[in-house]
Amino acid sequence: MFTETPVEIDIQPASHFMRAPKDGLASLNAAIQRAQAKLRGLQHADGYWVFELEADCTIPSEYIMMMHYLDDINPELQAKIAVYLRKRQATDGSYPLFTGGPGDISCSVKVYFALKLAGDAVDAPHMARLREWILSQGGAARANVFTRIALAMFEQLPWRGVPYIPVEIMLLPKWFPFHLDKVSYWSRTVMVPLFILCTLKAKAKNPRGVNIRELFVVHPDEERHYFPERTWLNKVFLGLDQLGRLTEPFIPHAMRQRAIDQAVAWFSERLNGEDGLGAIFPAMVNAYEAMLLLGYPHDHPQVATARKAIDKLLVVNEHDAYCQPCLSPVWDTSLTALALQEADAAGNHASLQRAFDWLKSVQLSDEPGDWRVRRPKLPGGGWAFQFANPHYPDVDDTAVVGFAMGRHGGEDMREPLARATRWIAGMQSANGGYGAFDVDNTYYYLNEIPFADHGALLDPPTVDVSARCAMLLAQQQDADPAYAAALRRVLEYIRGEQEDDGSWFGRWGTNYVYGTWSVLLALEYAGTPNSDPMVRKAVRWLKSVQREDGGWGEDNLSYHDERKYRGRYAFSTAFQTAWAVIGLLSAGEAQAPETRAGVNFLLRTQQADGVWQDPCFTAPGFPRVFYLKYHGYDKFFPLWALAKYRNALSSSGAPV
Repeated sequence: MFTETPVEIDIQPASHFMRAPKDGLASLNAAIQRAQAKLRGLQHADGYWVFELEADCTIPSEYIMMMHYLDDINPELQAKIAVYLRKRQATDGSYPLFTGGPGDISCSVKVYFALKLAGDAVDAPHMARLREWILSQGGAARANVFTRIALAMFEQLPWRGVPYIPVEIMLLPKWFPFHLDKVSYWSRTVMVPLFILCTLKAKAKNPRGVNIRELFVVHPDEERHYFPERTWLNKVFLGLDQLGRLTEPFIPHAMRQRAIDQAVAWFSERLNGEDGLGAIFPAMVNAYEAMLLLGYPHDHPQVATARKAIDKLLVVNEHDAYCQPCLSPVWDTSLTALALQEADAAGNHASLQRAFDWLKSVQLSDEPGDWRVRRPKLPGGGWAFQFANPHYPDVDDTAVVGFAMGRHGGEDMREPLARATRWIAGMQSANGGYGAFDVDNTYYYLNEIPFADHGALLDPPTVDVSARCAMLLAQQQDADPAYAAALRRVLEYIRGEQEDDGSWFGRWGTNYVYGTWSVLLALEYAGTPNSDPMVRKAVRWLKSVQREDGGWGEDNLSYHDERKYRGRYAFSTAFQTAWAVIGLLSAGEAQAPETRAGVNFLLRTQQADGVWQDPCFTAPGFPRVFYLKYHGYDKFFPLWALAKYRNALSSSGAPV
């Protein structure tokens, strides 16, 4: 529940916009002071910020399943995770992928299995409701590929119910239609150890012999339709899948062993110490289980370190616990820095300097990285999303860190900023846009393979990442003619991606509000005139989706039904309101009544401790499949918006 602030500007519905009272500047400054003081207090002694990163109930369910797969059960931890899972059940009995979303069959199946493994009785009311919902959706056989693989490992369905992904894929030449280099970083890190688990048909220890046969409408041994046929290309891949199964017995043992060795060598090189393979939970667990399946002892250094990486993701509270999908210190630190710079760069200088000193310490240089497949001669200089992930620097993070460093200034920023900008310019895709980790990762036909039913196999350029890159390139364009040329190309890409209504799609944040504010902020720093038709269309769209309370909100359902939910939600959120306000301010709308109403909403909903508290998920990990709640978004984005509003009005001399 929101706590009213001690001082606030009078709030009116958006349909009754009013001028702020005479004490508006004092109220605004007080809110900014409280917010930045709270954020400074949350800074780690080493200089970074890191907030919890929460996913849907799939990840904590998989943690319980991992314990039973290995017969390595921590009863106290399991009980706390079970408490977390029970609290997140929807009223219809299902488990959604995000707050208020529709039930998801795959997530629901994993939660049911996890709770049953944890000892919940099948006739308990919450289990009965969950089971009834799963059966109403066609049963566990309708779950996605990753869920069916987990069920096959627990012998709940036959291995023919999962895609044929033999480890010999490791031996395919680069020219082959499917190759690791053709898929995204997260797909590579998840798939390579999974090749081993599936090829060797890993079998869970499952010490309590728990099964979930009651979740199948048809007995799993009799199920014949695990893979729905979608397109003609999908049918071709399904045919190749069947051909592969028929020819598998003829694969020479020496070839299989060579492929296994190559897979182990591949993920061993990328194990990444206590930050884990790919620094993401699914890849870490797959690598951990693959090494144990291959006979590595539990005390083997690689195995022990892999387990530490997994357990570092746990959030254990007094009564409940959950597992994060990954950690986000670089992203959290760079965005918090931008908010504090907007609020008071001079007053926050000491805190900001500590943040940038830490960021400099984790900047990557010439380490090996998968991105080098497409850019072998490009010197390194990026940042990962996590504490450490050297094979996979993040383009989005690097652009934000570099831009923040450029704003901070100082001789000590020159060299890291120069390396970052050079790397960003070199990572541009052929269409002028930027992907999150790779260049030209656009082999769209691979989305039709049976394994890719999640639709998240690739990492193509997106507008939101491209917008952040445009900000950095615009800031540094005078340093090198190549940067100016790259900026022109990315702006052309952004212009071409605008929707007919004026919005932009948001791949890494929900959704069109996120994409639109990202672009408008970039256009401001790129010097695009506010009179540009592209800008005016975006402004009109943002104003058209403002809610009656003055705020903005957009449901994750906009990824599922964009016509109905684009820019729409049942209530306003602080972080999305902040995005919209920043976007309007970037377009020169500081004195617009819509902007003022958005600011008023933020002032009203600020908590007594200086920050905000939104209950909903803030971003997709993968649209329609996996969603995230960044616990920092409702803390630093509203501060950024309030400070930018104050600064815009102060610079124009207009009354606040």
